[in-house]
Amino acid sequence: MATFPIPDHELEFRASRSGGPGGQHVNTSSTRVEVRWNVRTAAALTDADRGLLLAKLATKIDGDGWVRVVASDSRSQLRNKEAARERLESMIGRALVVPKRRRATRVPKGAKVRRLEQKRHRSGLKRDRQRPSDD
Repeated sequence: MATFPIPDHELEFRASRSGGPGGQHVNTSSTRVEVRWNVRTAAALTDADRGLLLAKLATKIDGDGWVRVVASDSRSQLRNKEAARERLESMIGRALVVPKRRRATRVPKGAKVRRLEQKRHRSGLKRDRQRPSDD
């Protein structure tokens, strides 16, 4: 899986209280972590990469150019911070992968001939199974 390393100084982390069921600990500790990264001002990107990200992640980027990832899987703020960072880097890495261009190819003549021959053979078998006609 492709990941894109993002410099620490370009990331903004914010911790908040995690939702869901739990006891007294959940109600008092801020373990949910949100990481934000601005695609428009990132120095780690080339102009071509920036354009690709803005196009591919258009639904995940807000009006100011921020992409946001949240992690609240663990009860540890540090683990959630690491998880959020990994998810962001993975998402950016996947978006930066340019798929190979497909080269148009044609079906070989031998393959066409074999397919048509198999069809003729199969239809002949089915025709032989039918009742003879009365004419």
